[in-house]
Amino acid sequence: MFLKIFRLVCRFVMRVIARIDASGLDLVPPTGACLAVSNHLGRLDAMLAIVLSDRDDVIMMVAEKYQAYWIWRWVARNLDALWLDRHATDFHTLREVQKRLKAGGIAAVAPEGTRSATGQMQPGKPGVAYLAAKTGTPILPMAITGTWDKEVYGRLKRFRRLDITIRVGEPFTVPPLPRRNKDEFLQQTTDEMMCRVAALLPPEYRGVYADHPRLQELLSDQTEKEIGD
Repeated sequence: MFLKIFRLVCRFVMRVIARIDASGLDLVPPTGACLAVSNHLGRLDAMLAIVLSDRDDVIMMVAEKYQAYWIWRWVARNLDALWLDRHATDFHTLREVQKRLKAGGIAAVAPEGTRSATGQMQPGKPGVAYLAAKTGTPILPMAITGTWDKEVYGRLKRFRRLDITIRVGEPFTVPPLPRRNKDEFLQQTTDEMMCRVAALLPPEYRGVYADHPRLQELLSDQTEKEIGD
């Protein structure tokens, strides 16, 4: 019940402050495990994860720094959210997320781990790749623009609505975690998911992945598909 009320409030707030242009939402599975992976521009990204899905089995993770605020402790408790230590390998939270994914839940995660100070993509961390490989959960790439904190504050101060764009790509899966060369595997898997997100973004948002060879392959495939259509 709390999730439903919280979602209604978030949707009302977003409707007031923003225009949202979303495409590919039909690719979000109505049931079953899913890791929705996106770039991370600002604080509104977490709200979008609640707004865009009607599912009741959303796996929410909240950065450990918000434990210092009673209001966020209260919200996290009522949403059955998990506290995530972003500065260390949080095995306790990872095990709980694995458990919930295996039960068929959906998690919206940002492999970068923190908001971008520039609005451009930062290097992804391997935690999400580890979860995907350990659970076999499909990865759903999502690209977000218009939620960069600096831009949000600037527009709202001038009473201007935000223009938020969301693009959802085709889901994909990764092989199981190998016994050998795990670090190399996790890096390649992380690069794969981040490049798939970057391929959905305008060039100026791609950051450290702008010149990645895998991104160039994905963009080339997109062009060939558009020509074929």
